[in-house]
Amino acid sequence: MKINKEIPLTAAEIASLWTSYMNDSMSKCILGYLFKHIKDKEIKPAIRFAFDLSSNHLNQLHTFFNQEQYAVPDGFTDKDVNMDAPWLFSDVFCLTYVNEMARAGMLAYSGFLSMSARADIRDYFTKGLMETSSLYNQTTEIALSKGIYPRHPVIEVPKEIDYVDSKNYLSGLNPFNSKRPLNAVEISHLYLNIVTNTVGVKLCVGFAQTSPSKEIKEFMMRGKDISKKHIKIFADTLLENELQTPQLPDISVSDSTTQTFSDKLMMFHMSLLSATGIGNYATAASVSQRSDLVVNYERLSLEISRLAKSGADIMIKHNWLEQPPGVPDRERLVREKE
Repeated sequence: MKINKEIPLTAAEIASLWTSYMNDSMSKCILGYLFKHIKDKEIKPAIRFAFDLSSNHLNQLHTFFNQEQYAVPDGFTDKDVNMDAPWLFSDVFCLTYVNEMARAGMLAYSGFLSMSARADIRDYFTKGLMETSSLYNQTTEIALSKGIYPRHPVIEVPKEIDYVDSKNYLSGLNPFNSKRPLNAVEISHLYLNIVTNTVGVKLCVGFAQTSPSKEIKEFMMRGKDISKKHIKIFADTLLENELQTPQLPDISVSDSTTQTFSDKLMMFHMSLLSATGIGNYATAASVSQRSDLVVNYERLSLEISRLAKSGADIMIKHNWLEQPPGVPDRERLVREKE
């Protein structure tokens, strides 16, 4: 990879590289633990592939940082994971987890790429997008072959085009009026958000029972309760239309209470999940055409935002929240000079 040092990095490129490093350093810790303990011979190569991707990405990011004299973030290291802790998650959960993280990674890399201008940065994120897409396809194929992939509901294929002929199509808040049936776009996002929240529930449970901190335990259980509440809201909406809810496989958590990941890593992971969830809800709200769905996504996003804020407060309290790069505080510089 040829690095172009003559052209300075933009704010967007600096932010994208920093975010990538934080995410990959966290992923390497988690994936290393999963790979050590997983037994399923079909799933294990996919976990190894994901681990190798994170490791290679970190090496390439170090090259960028060194060439640009860019301070390497602390991120996460081997100190943030107890590789000797007992097995915490089922093998199927590992596959589901990596598949969901690959889905989030594809969105992240496409965003980083769209904000980058320098050729070497674009090349890096283009390659990252392709690699993450390959991981998503690989884990999806394994899940399909095992019969454990949560397929979206099947509806009839349209035989003719149609147009909205009434403003009632957009309504849904009036309890005295019947709501129109969900359209395919709305179904897909409701279903997807059930799956992502289900993975979130299991992570919260695993993190809560292995953390030695009462404060962290309580935060994780609050996150679990919020995710379960959101799952019920989305599932009820599907059931009202006689649509199936996701038939998820065994993604259980063991009874281990041994600390597996550092509280810092777990809290960062929760902040990442919260940001992803808010993004998912914003996308769903923007494409949903029934007003009750839009209102639900907006109010549930606010609930996630409040959880994320309390999580950030905990991280700041314990000096766990690494600050993204930014511009100097000019007013403070002036005051210090005076």
